[in-house]
Amino acid sequence: MRNLTIKRIKSFVGCLMKMKLYIEDPVSGTVSINNTLCSKLGELKNGEEKTFQIGEQAAKVFVIADKLTKDYCNEYYQLPEGQTDIALSGQNRFNIANGNAFRFENNPSEGIAESRKRGSRIGLAVLIAAILIGMVAGFLFGRSQMNKSPKEKTFSSDGMTITLTDAFRKIDVEPYTVVYDSQNVAMFALKEPFTLAEGIDELTLEDYADLIIQANDLQDVEKKTVDGQPCLEYDYTNSDTNQTFHYYIYPKKTGDAFWTVQFAALKGSGEIDPQQIEAWAKSVTFDN
Repeated sequence: MRNLTIKRIKSFVGCLMKMKLYIEDPVSGTVSINNTLCSKLGELKNGEEKTFQIGEQAAKVFVIADKLTKDYCNEYYQLPEGQTDIALSGQNRFNIANGNAFRFENNPSEGIAESRKRGSRIGLAVLIAAILIGMVAGFLFGRSQMNKSPKEKTFSSDGMTITLTDAFRKIDVEPYTVVYDSQNVAMFALKEPFTLAEGIDELTLEDYADLIIQANDLQDVEKKTVDGQPCLEYDYTNSDTNQTFHYYIYPKKTGDAFWTVQFAALKGSGEIDPQQIEAWAKSVTFDN
């Protein structure tokens, strides 16, 4: 036997989630991750370090958020065969597509780059599917309300309040804190508390906006300022469905967290008024 020590470096990204650790186990494994049968080792909280006893055979160790998102929000490290103790470290990194997955530092594992890209592709497809499902529901609801004009409606959840219209309804989409969807537009809000990560509160909104661009490798993004705060706009085309979505991202900062408030609209699904999107973004308030 040998010791495997894994340290989860403290980060404001995903700091409220416990990450689950699994190790390749083709004999007694109970969970399949990336077509690899695994057994659970344990869990890691933000900033926590744990040591596990493992066998001397070569094996992959996986870090996932939960079983629901394990096929795209995951990371693995290929452990070599041997008797020498192993120490690994990593942290959750901001990425809208893959749910802020954990990433090992200095990971030389074969195929890891392609695995990460695949995870982002699947995660983004899941996100887009959620948007489309909500839009279909919104369309059906809209048909039943054809003679009624949308009225302003204020929604409050998880410490955030926003004024949209009664054409929106709340849905659940991992890993977002709160999501409201309508026939043509979806609003996703993600809270990233910084109370558990020293120094994060010193970042400016400009710093956070740049972090979003870098972490998600956004291409052809338009960065502008709205009422003194940054706003990001970009298009994303799903190559499988040939559908293009336009995104508006408004970073927000409160007394205890950064929030990413973003709106997604399927191009060609209806008239999208940028001024209306801006008005909805301006209406956002927080408890802290």
